[in-house]
Parts: sequence; C-alpha cells; structure tokens
Amino acid sequence: MSIYSDKVMEHFKNPRNVGEIKDADGIGEVGNPVCGDIMKIYIKVKDGKIVDCKFKTFGCGAAIATSSMVTEMVKGKTIAEALKISNKTVAEALGGLPPIKMHCSNLAADGLVKAIEDYKKKSQSLKEKIDIKK
Repeated sequence: MSIYSDKVMEHFKNPRNVGEIKDADGIGEVGNPVCGDIMKIYIKVKDGKIVDCKFKTFGCGAAIATSSMVTEMVKGKTIAEALKISNKTVAEALGGLPPIKMHCSNLAADGLVKAIEDYKKKSQSLKEKIDIKK
C-alpha cells in the first residue's frame, strides 16, 4: 500500500515538463539541505502570461511530483494568478501529500515564486536600460 495518492504516483512516474528553458525569463532555485531535495523552476513569459514552465529536480518522488504539478498549474496564468499558487494548492491538486512530505510542496511553490521574482527583476532591469537609451 502506497502512502501517496495515485496522482502523486502518476506525476512521479511520468513527470511533465522536465528540462530547462534555455532563454528562460525567470529561474527559481530552491533546496532543502535536510532531505537533499533541489529544484530549479524555469518560466517563459509573454504578454504578462506564463506560456511555458519546466523543471529540473533532484529529490524524492514527492519533490518530483510537486515540481511536475506546479509546471502544469502555472501555464497560461498571469503573474498575479501564478503567485496565488501555494504549497497547499499544489498538495491538493495532487490529491494530498503525507504530512512528512509537505515540505516538498513548499519547495515547488517557493521555486515558482523565486522564478517570478527573477523574471520581475530582469524585466525591471531591461526597462531601466530601455529608459536610459531614450
């Protein structure tokens, strides 16, 4: 008997959106030194919407499943909508996680937030460069 839901097992065995986006608009990297999970989340943004999201994760099955789920949940969302994705919504979308594995959904949600923060920082920097040239 598995402690994981069928949906967690499905995302672990067949993760979606694995890989990296070479020209990503934002990259978020998070890790948990206690359990050894490390995640990198990549986002591509066009016209204020996240049009692509990929991940690379080194970690347990729950870490891989939550990374996969976050990439599915975020595509097509505006930045504001994406920021509403929390560890709780990730865990719920997967049909729940054992309490001992909830930190994995925290990592996935935190990785997404860091990727968005990176995107905003890069966008602001680009805007300032454009303004300087005018």
